[in-house]
Amino acid sequence: MNVAIIGSGGREHALALSISKSNLLDRLFCLPGNPGTKKIATNIQIGINDFEKILQFCKENRIDLVVIGPEQPLVDGLSDYLRANNIIVFGPSSAASKIESSKSFAKTIMQKAGVPTATYNEFSATELNSAISYLEKSNFPIVIKADGLAAGKGVFICENINEATNIVKAISLDGIFGSAGQKFLIEEFMIGEEASIFAITDGENFITLPAAQDYKRVGDNDTGKNTGGMGAYAPAPLISKELEELVQHKIFQPMIRQLKEVGYPFIGCLYAGLMITKDGPKVVEFNCRFGDPETQVVLPLLEGDVLKLLFSAATGKLDMESVRYSSGCSVCVVAASEGYPDKFEKGFEITGLDIDDPQIIIYHAGTTEKEGKILTNGGRVLGITSVLKNNNLLEARNKAYEAIKKINFKNIYYRKDIASKALRYL
Repeated sequence: MNVAIIGSGGREHALALSISKSNLLDRLFCLPGNPGTKKIATNIQIGINDFEKILQFCKENRIDLVVIGPEQPLVDGLSDYLRANNIIVFGPSSAASKIESSKSFAKTIMQKAGVPTATYNEFSATELNSAISYLEKSNFPIVIKADGLAAGKGVFICENINEATNIVKAISLDGIFGSAGQKFLIEEFMIGEEASIFAITDGENFITLPAAQDYKRVGDNDTGKNTGGMGAYAPAPLISKELEELVQHKIFQPMIRQLKEVGYPFIGCLYAGLMITKDGPKVVEFNCRFGDPETQVVLPLLEGDVLKLLFSAATGKLDMESVRYSSGCSVCVVAASEGYPDKFEKGFEITGLDIDDPQIIIYHAGTTEKEGKILTNGGRVLGITSVLKNNNLLEARNKAYEAIKKINFKNIYYRKDIASKALRYL
C-alpha cells in the first residue's frame, strides 16, 4: 500500500513512524514532511494547501491512502477534493471539520446530541456592548473563546471583569483573531482536570485510544499563555476503565451519531478534550484530527497495525481489532524556542540529537535541514519522548527529562513539570 501523510509537524512524524511499521506498507511519503520524517519516508516538497499538486502526486504515485494531519487543510476541504477524485482519505470532510473550526457549530451539535459541556453564550464581534453587559452579570473566572481556528491560542481564562472586558475588546475592536474572531463564546469555567481521548471512526463505528493529558500553558504549574501544547503523557491514570466507557457512551457515540444525522458523517480521528468534573466528564472542545503532542505519546502505546486501522476507517469498514493498548506508557516534553507562543528567533543549530536509546523517540516539529545541519524552524521544535513497555510513568518521566538535557540549541525552553499530575496516582 502506498501512503501519503499531509503535514510537517511532530504529529505527522509520529503518524509516519507508526505507519512505517505496518506490513501492509509499500511506500510512505510525507508532504512536505520534516528532517525527522526524512529518515522513515520520502519527503515531497508540496505545500499542504496546494490541492492540485497533492492530487497530481497521488495519481502519479498510485497513493492508496492519504492521511491528513493538520486541521487547516481539512477545514479548507482537502479531503473532499481528493475523495471527489477517487482518492481514499483518512480525515473528515470540510463540513464535519466544523466541529473544530466553529465552536458555535460544535456547541449546537453537542446540544442536539445531549453531550455534556459548559454553558455558554455566543456573540458576534459587533455585539461588544452586549458582551460586556453579559460579563457584568457573570461569575468569575470565566472562559472566552474565539469561534474559529486560532492555532490553539484562542482561549482565555479571565479572573475578573477587567481582564474579560479587555479580551472582548481586543477580539471585537482590535481584531486579534481576524476572521476567527468574528464570533466568540463566553463560557462557564469548569472545575476539574483535563484529559484528551481520540476516537477513530468510519462515521458510524469507533474505537478509542489510550487517554492522554497534555500541557497547554507555556509555563510550569500551568501559568502563562496557551500554546499548541508543551508536552503530554499517556495513559492518563485520571481516566479509569469505567470513565473511558462512560465517555464512549455519553460523548463519542451520541456525537458521531448526531453528525451523521445532520448529514456530516465524521470519518477520521475525533478528538475530545475533556474536563473531568465532580459531575462527570464534560467536553471542553472537539478537534477534527489527531492532537499534537498527544499523538506522540498515544501511538507508540499501540500494538497491532495502525495503517490497517486508518485504512479500514477511511474505507467505511472499521477494523476494531487492528490495534490494542500495549500496557506501556509514554512521556513527551516539548523543546521550544524561548519566546513562544509570541515572538521567537529561529535558525539555530540543534546538537545532541544522536541519542542511542530504544526507549527514546525524538520527534521533529519545527526543524529544517541546511548543509547537513538540523536547525530550529518554529516555536515548538522537538518532542523528546520516552516509551516504556511497563506502565511506570515516573520512570518514563525521568527518562524523557534525562534525554532532553542532552539536546541543545540557542534559546531552548521547556517545561519542567510534564507528567507531574500523574504522580499523585502512584
